[in-house]
Amino acid sequence: MFEAHVSPRPSQDDRLSVAATVTAPSPAADGTASRRRRRLALVVMSLGVSLIVVDATIVGVLLPQIVEGLGATTDQAEWTTSIYSLVFAALLIPCGRAGDLAGRRRTFVLGTAIFTAASLLAAAAGDAALLIAARALQGLGASLIMPATLATVNAIFTGRERAVAFGIWGSLIGGMAALGPLLGGALAASLGWRWAFAINLPLGLALIAGALTLVPETRQPAERGVDAPGAALATLGLGALVCGLIEGPYYGWWTALRPSSLDLPGWPRGLSPVPLLLALAAALLVALAVVERTRSAAGRPVMLDPALLRIAGFRRGNAVAALISVGELGLLFVLPLFLAGVHGDDPLQISLAVLPLALGAFLAGPFAGRLTERIGPHRVVRLGLAMEVGAVLGLGWTLDAAAGGRDLAPWMLLYGVGLGLASAQLTSVCLAEVPPGRAGQASGIQSTSRQVGAALGIAIVGAVFAAGLGRETAHRLAGTSLSPERQAAVVQELRDSAGTHARELERTPGMRAAAQAAEHGLAAAARQAVLATAAVLALGLAAGMRLRPGPSVPEESAPMTTQKIEV
Repeated sequence: MFEAHVSPRPSQDDRLSVAATVTAPSPAADGTASRRRRRLALVVMSLGVSLIVVDATIVGVLLPQIVEGLGATTDQAEWTTSIYSLVFAALLIPCGRAGDLAGRRRTFVLGTAIFTAASLLAAAAGDAALLIAARALQGLGASLIMPATLATVNAIFTGRERAVAFGIWGSLIGGMAALGPLLGGALAASLGWRWAFAINLPLGLALIAGALTLVPETRQPAERGVDAPGAALATLGLGALVCGLIEGPYYGWWTALRPSSLDLPGWPRGLSPVPLLLALAAALLVALAVVERTRSAAGRPVMLDPALLRIAGFRRGNAVAALISVGELGLLFVLPLFLAGVHGDDPLQISLAVLPLALGAFLAGPFAGRLTERIGPHRVVRLGLAMEVGAVLGLGWTLDAAAGGRDLAPWMLLYGVGLGLASAQLTSVCLAEVPPGRAGQASGIQSTSRQVGAALGIAIVGAVFAAGLGRETAHRLAGTSLSPERQAAVVQELRDSAGTHARELERTPGMRAAAQAAEHGLAAAARQAVLATAAVLALGLAAGMRLRPGPSVPEESAPMTTQKIEV
């Protein structure tokens, strides 16, 4: 019988560190934790992932109320959404390594405490600046939680149990990302946007209690010292990269679209600061690669082990993970704007339109585990990606000004099923050949790939959407009686409002023709953005065709690892 994952033999670094650590068999082999306790630990870890994934997507449907309630500017609204992903992505790798050394349960508890405190700060924010700061602090907590959950699951499960555990863990990432807007819409409609953050207090306290009671501590404490240069370069490099990707559509990829506080004295007039950010990111990440290779060759502790990137399955799996996130976040960005701008849907209606995606992802999770035993995890990932591509092409074919949430529902459901299948087993494929002592690093890199993919998805799809919105609306306005100056003003207002200005035109006397032109231009732009998403997912499918299962050994003969497991 095919096994989805194998506990690999210790690497050379692990063998050298045996004398400094407590050597124990894998939990399934020695019964360190009962099966029931391991399952309860999985519940706690999965709920922790759910909490931070929901908060990554919930803000989108809350933004109209946040802007009105706090008087936020457009730039502040964008930072409210993007700062979470920026901090999350920038700190994932160093936080994953910290969990390896200090203990994953301890890191999870610390991250949950920070996340809960930041949520209370967000709920009580009196202005946009304080809300942005609270969202950044949430990103820090999330970067501690995410790699700790994945590394813990990888450490306490083996064999078929691990395949099922990864199925549950992975499907929750896709499902909860889609469920976040539904919860946000319901809370915004009934209690107000602040409750979307305040609800995290009882949830966070329950997670901390569950982790301390049910989750065993795992760590890989043999290495001495901290890779401070690697941590600094990774944090700054990824931060600059994600910041550039997020701000590119807003400030311009080359030519400046608007003034920026990032402009330096003597900065060339008309040049966007985004190229500087991306060049800085490239330089820092190249420096990171050189530093980590040099430290590894000298036998010094490294945060980003070059040996991990030489594992083909891990390297390819991370590329697929990033492309999956491009597709998912791209859809969740453009479809709410389409529904609000063309049909005037409120947050709850938009949330219900996205619900089939969440349902599909949840339904696919348990099924993915059983399917994996028959055809292997790599084929399950390919099947899921193929379903995603087909579903997004169907959305592009259906999308027009007359299409509402019900018309999109079948394609959203199919996309959700594909997302659940691909996400559920991709983690298992990525980590199949990773030494257990590097699980924290590996999970941090994979989670970073997802977050960078999410930022890239918003950048790519947002750029296509914005360009299409201006072009298609201008083309349709040319046939109206509006003056050229007024036509240009309408196009600019639509671009600045991401299409939501179409509803104001609908309510303005004498602007019915302009409103119809705007709605049809918005629908055409959304269709183009969706088709761009399909193209990116097709690249993910092509990369997924190169995925292979890891080596397989019987579960009962799992070798000894150098992980320290405390009950």
